Amino acid sequence: MISVEDLQHAINTTASTHAKAHQDTLALPLLSAIGHVLAQDIKAGFDIPRQNLSAMDGFALGAESDLASGSQFVVIGESCAGKPYHGAIGVGQAVRIFTGAVVPDGCDNVVMQENTDWDEIKNSIDKSTTYTITLAKGSYTGNNIRHQGEEVTTGECVLTVGKRLNPADISLLANLGVADVVVYRPLVVGILATGDELVAVGESLPSFANIYNSNTPTLKALLKDLPIIIKDYGIIPDDFSKTCHAIEQAVHECDVVVSSAGVSVGDYDFLTHAIDKLGKITHYKVAMKPGKPFVFGELYDNADSPKTVLYFGLPGNPLSCVVGCLQFIIPALWRLSGVRADDLPKRLTLSATLSHDIKKRAGRKEFMRGIYHQDEFGKFAVQAVGVQDSHRIKQLSLANCLIVANKDSEGYLAGDEITIEPFGWGFY
Repeated sequence: MISVEDLQHAINTTASTHAKAHQDTLALPLLSAIGHVLAQDIKAGFDIPRQNLSAMDGFALGAESDLASGSQFVVIGESCAGKPYHGAIGVGQAVRIFTGAVVPDGCDNVVMQENTDWDEIKNSIDKSTTYTITLAKGSYTGNNIRHQGEEVTTGECVLTVGKRLNPADISLLANLGVADVVVYRPLVVGILATGDELVAVGESLPSFANIYNSNTPTLKALLKDLPIIIKDYGIIPDDFSKTCHAIEQAVHECDVVVSSAGVSVGDYDFLTHAIDKLGKITHYKVAMKPGKPFVFGELYDNADSPKTVLYFGLPGNPLSCVVGCLQFIIPALWRLSGVRADDLPKRLTLSATLSHDIKKRAGRKEFMRGIYHQDEFGKFAVQAVGVQDSHRIKQLSLANCLIVANKDSEGYLAGDEITIEPFGWGFY
């Protein structure tokens, strides 16, 4: 069996190659573009700052003035944010100025008001006329000025193709007045569940032999923050021809197909046979627990314009479904979406101290549900949550991380350091 790491590499390499086939674009309003992948470079239409601005509340001092402590300046006006002072400034003159206001022409530094006698005189002067301030501390040329273009210059490329737009990018673009951006078209991901025993959430269970289809809602929840469109193909019965028909429809309409259940070796597991008929399986079974019967392959659509669709087959057990999605599907979808290599999201991993012994057999990498916490010294500790069978659902809800036990390990002792992968929904 292929190792987790080798399968991740194979899938990610394939996804990066297939990303070249997903180059369609669309324009989105700025706020709607969060999380999408930029398809065009964005260049600044003007400098940031657009003019010299004050970094402090204080006084803009005339150029070539004496800036030593004790120097006096006649204040002849005021510059506020949005209301600049337009008059001429001479040697020995100053303008009252506030943070973010335009520094008047003829001024080459700003002294913060705390470094003047402002607090002593502010209640005794008539601010509608000129008045005099005295420097309590010397200043220097360029002091407390945000210079025009020091952050962004006109024509500068501020964001490049393949950037995954985050809130900081939205802030930058808003500052540049960008109202719409061109992004790659969201991938269409088809999700289907298989099994005669499954019933859609919201319907009544016909008998004790039936269970609710929890995997499709789970996958939708796991994938909700990706720039994709999900098409739900519902529940497919354990029938070969119906399975083939559902997959053919999904391949025709989607860029990626994800299924749950039906990929093992039971008499009613038809998915692998359907994939063999409609495409090819490139990898089957991975050395991990849970989730060993994981399928990765390609499906082909020859109906209109030929295309290749990536296929991910997840086991039916809920934890196997979650682990397979986190380890293989989400990283692949980001690559397929066109995100450049240096901006790809990464799984957070931490080192934590085990609070108890863990037993396992060598041969498979194991992902165990765990609860971790951080002590007052910043150290992490972790403990497994209950029985680790892959069909158990409650423990997954209680957990806040996966404990990662190496393939070759035969167990760990209390006090050992072990890798954990915190769930993303535990952060904001």
